[in-house]
Amino acid sequence: MKLADLPAHAAAAGGIDYQSVEFDYDRPADHDRGPGAPARHPVVVVGAGPVGLALAIDLAQRGLPVVLLDNDCRLSTGSRAICFAQRTLEVFDRLGCGDRMAAKGVSWNTGRVFLRDEQVYQFELPGAEGFERPAFVNLQQYYVEGLLAERAAALPNLEVRWKHRLVGLSQDADRARLTVETPDGRYDLEAAYVAACDGSRSAARALLGLESKGRSFRDRFLIADVRIRDDADAPGADADADSGAGDPPGRAMPRVGAGTPAERWFWFDPPFHPGQSVLLHKQADEVWRIDFQLGWDADPELEKRPERILPRVRALLGRDADIELVWASVYTFACLRMDDFRHGRVLFAGDAAHGVSPFGARGANSGVQDADNLGWKLAAVLRGQAPDALLDSYAREREYAADENIRHSTRATDFITPKTPLSRLYRDAVLDLGRRHAFARRLVNSGRLSVATVHAGSALNTPDRAADAFAGPAAPGAAAPDAPVEADGPHDWLLRHLQGAGFHLLVFEDARTAARLDAVRRAVAAAGLPALQPVVASLPQAHADGGHAVAQADGGHAVPAADAHLLRDAQGLLARRYDARPGTAYLLRPDQHVCARWRDLSAPDVVAAMRRALALDPPAAPAAPADPTGAAVRPAALPS
Repeated sequence: MKLADLPAHAAAAGGIDYQSVEFDYDRPADHDRGPGAPARHPVVVVGAGPVGLALAIDLAQRGLPVVLLDNDCRLSTGSRAICFAQRTLEVFDRLGCGDRMAAKGVSWNTGRVFLRDEQVYQFELPGAEGFERPAFVNLQQYYVEGLLAERAAALPNLEVRWKHRLVGLSQDADRARLTVETPDGRYDLEAAYVAACDGSRSAARALLGLESKGRSFRDRFLIADVRIRDDADAPGADADADSGAGDPPGRAMPRVGAGTPAERWFWFDPPFHPGQSVLLHKQADEVWRIDFQLGWDADPELEKRPERILPRVRALLGRDADIELVWASVYTFACLRMDDFRHGRVLFAGDAAHGVSPFGARGANSGVQDADNLGWKLAAVLRGQAPDALLDSYAREREYAADENIRHSTRATDFITPKTPLSRLYRDAVLDLGRRHAFARRLVNSGRLSVATVHAGSALNTPDRAADAFAGPAAPGAAAPDAPVEADGPHDWLLRHLQGAGFHLLVFEDARTAARLDAVRRAVAAAGLPALQPVVASLPQAHADGGHAVAQADGGHAVPAADAHLLRDAQGLLARRYDARPGTAYLLRPDQHVCARWRDLSAPDVVAAMRRALALDPPAAPAAPADPTGAAVRPAALPS
C-alpha cells in the first residue's frame, strides 16, 4: 500500500487493521544521483515509530521539508505502549490527530491497588475535571502509529521512505552524511540535522559509537492482550455487586470480566498469581492488557506459548471465561540513557536516547514530549530565527526529563520487584499498613504515573520579577494548563487557541491591553523576531456588560480580530490556573511551555524574553534550579 492511500483505506467501511498494513518501497530520486553528489535535506528523521512520526509531522506542519526513514514497511503489532497521558494528547491535538486518538482510546480516571485478595486503596487522577483531555487514554500503539501515519500522508512536504535502513552516519561542521541501504542497493544523502528516533536498538547511536548507560532489572514480565467475550462466570465479588467504586479499603477483590470498568488495577501477590504482581488495563476494541510478573528464571519462549498463557489468564478471569488471546510478548527492561542527547548535528529522542521500565507509562509519553520540544527548535534554527545553540537547550531540558522519569521508574520497579529480603519486608509492611492507614498509601508505588516535566531550570526561561508574586501551576518551564473558555461558541478550550507555529502571548485584559499589545507587536517586529500571536482573555468580573473591555482601549486602539483571539473565562478556571488579574500576561513557547510571565505587560520585557527563549541572548543570571519536590507540577500531577 502507498502511504498516500492509507487514509482512504482507513475510512472505508469496516475500517482497517493497522497491524496488517505493509507499505510499498519506492525508489527515491536521491538514489539516482551520481557518486559524490548526494542530495541535501534540511532534516532527516530516522525511525517511523510514534516519536519519529510525531517529530516529522511537527516539522512538516511548520513548513519544513522532511525525509523520514524507516528500516521496515509495517507499523507495530500488539499493544506495546498503551497509556497516553493528558499532555501527550495535547501534543497530538497540535499535530492534527488528537480528536481521533481520544475518541478511539479508553479514558480512565480511577486506579485500584490490591494486596492478595483485598483492595488496599483506590485513587482518582487529578487533572480530569476542567480539561479537554482526560488524564489518560489507553490506546494500543499500532492505533497511535496508524493515526499519525494518516496525518503524515496528508502533508505534501513529508516523505516517508520505507525499507530504508541506516547503515552509515558521519558528520562534519557543515553537514551530516547518511548511507542508506534499500532493496535497490545503497545510496548517500546529506542533512543539516539528523533526528535519531530509531528506538532502543538505535542504529544511529551504534554508528556513532555511542551507548546508553544505566541499570538493568533481572525480571521478566508477560504481556497478554485478551478479548473477553463474556464475564458471566468470572470470580470475585458476588454477581450483583458493583465494581467497588467508593468502597473502603479491605473489601473483597471485585470481579474481573467484560463488564469491568475501565480502571487501572494493580495486584501484589494475588491468589491467582501468588508471589508476583499483575497489572490490568482496558484498551480499545474490548481488549484487555494483562501484565504478569514471571521472575528472572522464566523461559521467555516457553512463556509465550498459548498453553502457558491461557491458564494464567483463566486463573484471573475464571476457568470457563470465554476469551481470545490476541497477542503476547515477554519483556525485560532497563532504566538508562545516553550521556548527551545531542552529538553535533545528530539529536537523539525517545527510546534511542533513554529507556525506562513500563511502570508509570513514561516511555512513549516522554518520547512524544521529546519530539514536541525538539520540533520548534529545529525549525527556528533552520529558518535563521535562532542560533544553533538553541538545540543545546533541547538536550539539557530533555536530559533532565529523562533523569526525572528514570528516578520515578527505578523507585517503582524496586518497590514492585523487591530483590532482597529486607526490601520485600518493607514493601509488604507498607501494603499491609495501607489497608488501614492513609499515610502508608502514599508510600505504595505501583508506578508513579507520567506527567509533563516542568523545565524550571531551563536557560530559556525568564525568571519572575521579585515584585510579581505568582501562585498556581503555570510557572516558567511548565506546560501551559488547559482550561474551558468561551470564544466563538460556549464550549471551547484554551489550548485550542495556542496551537499555532509560533510564540503566543496570553493577556488578561484591562483598560490598557489594546495599546500595550500594539506596542508589543511593533517592538517584536522591529527586533526582527518571529511573529507573536496575542490571545486575550477577559476575567469573570468583566462579563457583566456582556462584552470585552479590550474592544476599545487607550487612544481608541482596538484589538482587531485578525490579530488576537478573544476568550471569555466564564467559569473562572482559567484565572485560577494562571493566578490572573487584570493586566497579567504569559509568554508561551511554540511547544506551549511557559517561558515568562508578568503582572504588567511591557514591550521591552516581551522582546527580551523572546530573545532569551530563542537563545539569542545569554541568561542575565543563573537559571533557578528545578524544584526537586515537584511543587510546580501542573494540576494533573498523578499518584501511584
